[in-house]
Amino acid sequence: MTGDIRETKECQLKDPMDLFHSGQVVKICAPMVRYSKLAFRTLVRKYNCDLCYTPMIVAADFVRSAKARDSEFTTNKGDHPLIVQFAAKEAQILCDAARIICPFADGIDLNCGCPQRWAISEGYGACLINKPELVKDMVRHVRSQIDNPKFSISIKIRIHEDLKRTVDLCQKAEAAGVSWITVHGRSIEERHQPVHYDAIKIIKQSLSIPIVANGDIKTLKDAENVHHLTEADGIMVARGLLANPAMFAGYEETPFQCIQDWVDIALEHGTPFTCFHHHLMYMMERITSKQEKKVFNVLSSTSAVLDYLNDHYGV
Repeated sequence: MTGDIRETKECQLKDPMDLFHSGQVVKICAPMVRYSKLAFRTLVRKYNCDLCYTPMIVAADFVRSAKARDSEFTTNKGDHPLIVQFAAKEAQILCDAARIICPFADGIDLNCGCPQRWAISEGYGACLINKPELVKDMVRHVRSQIDNPKFSISIKIRIHEDLKRTVDLCQKAEAAGVSWITVHGRSIEERHQPVHYDAIKIIKQSLSIPIVANGDIKTLKDAENVHHLTEADGIMVARGLLANPAMFAGYEETPFQCIQDWVDIALEHGTPFTCFHHHLMYMMERITSKQEKKVFNVLSSTSAVLDYLNDHYGV
């Protein structure tokens, strides 16, 4: 955290709410475990991504350990506007994490949507949608303890089977001062079932703050369709951007220039090999044959990957 962060003090933090007031649909890179780190955020920002989230960070660890802060969070001058997503279940811990991050990011997001068993058993993630008073309390605490009025506090949720409960949760968060709400249009139990875009529309119509739609958006056309179906103010994409980081710039599949950009950025940032390679596997999924995948996906060093890209694609 330290090396990259120091230079951020000289940069101008941004007000993410300006994006929602621009009249354009806000294009957002989702918080993705292992993947939405600084190097990848740098790449998608080159291709019309308006707002980026960090991977989810456990607030209690972040507050307690400098080592956790250094390993979990890096940023730099160009990495704005930036939202840091936290997993938290206590208002004061979330406030303490927000206070630490405040000079280096433009807002925080409380994860109320992660359906993984470990998160729910720890009291984090999607189980918070069943604790609207706690969510309201956490939002209110951050609002009252962070001096910067431009620093945003958002939440990312899943929906209930009974949508009235979701609307109630959202209205309570709105009353507490939440900046915007991202809605993944599935319940905790649903994984690959169709996304309930109609539910997102009902939530949008029930609130006056911005709503971001999330779930199964793989192309710019999908993003436009979901915007029309939900009337959402922003569109958040996860796997679609992994497969095609240039998606928001209108490319149907990852262009070779984007692969070249990833190689340059990843090498410059010292991205660990596994992460560097995995991103390329995602990006090249649609543009390589089965046979090519068999070879490329088992390469085991940066130099082998660079040789392969040079020999086959002139990258």
